[in-house]
Formats: sequence, structure tokens, C-alpha cells
Amino acid sequence: MPRPRKHRTLSRVPRPAIYKPAGVALDGLRLIILLHEELEAMRLADLKGLTQAEAAEHMAVSRSTFQRILSRARRQVALALAEGQALQIKGGTFDVAPPRSRGLRRRNRR
Repeated sequence: MPRPRKHRTLSRVPRPAIYKPAGVALDGLRLIILLHEELEAMRLADLKGLTQAEAAEHMAVSRSTFQRILSRARRQVALALAEGQALQIKGGTFDVAPPRSRGLRRRNRR
């Protein structure tokens, strides 16, 4: 029996979505699944430009686990784009981090 998966930490509440080629009915397309934590890994690494160590810390996983998540995410997206298939974002094993407080800004008043 496999070991239960450790929960990954996401920075925001995920929303399920489907992306597909324009002009093609969803019925005739194969659905390629992208997990919410895989999307978060791509967001941290590719959009925010964090190092793997920094991104892994944000997601509360080891750097090697983050690398595996990111590699699978990139492969799934590339597969959907290259083969003209639908990409469905759903599922995964995750928790959502509480929002960070920005603190109060001080204003200089005279």
C-alpha cells in the first residue's frame, strides 16, 4: 500500500478550469489533467522567478519534490499544447496558506 501524499501548500484558493483549442468541441478532445499544486509550482518558478529552493519552501515540500512537481506540470502543459488537447486544472493534495498580513503603512504627517 503506498504511503499517503504529503499536502502541498498553495498561496491562494484554486479554481478549477479547462483550457482547450478554439473552435474544437470539448467532446472530441482528450483531457490532460494538471493538478492545482502543479500549477502553483509553475507560477512560483516561471512567473515569480523563484529558485527551486525558495519555491519549495513556499509549498512546504523538499526541493527534489518541487522539481518532480514542476517537471510533471511542464510536461502536461507541453503535451496539451503540442497535441491540441484540453488541459483541465483540478484535484491534488494541498492546503491553502493563510493570507499574509501586509502590516500598516506609516505615513509622514506634518
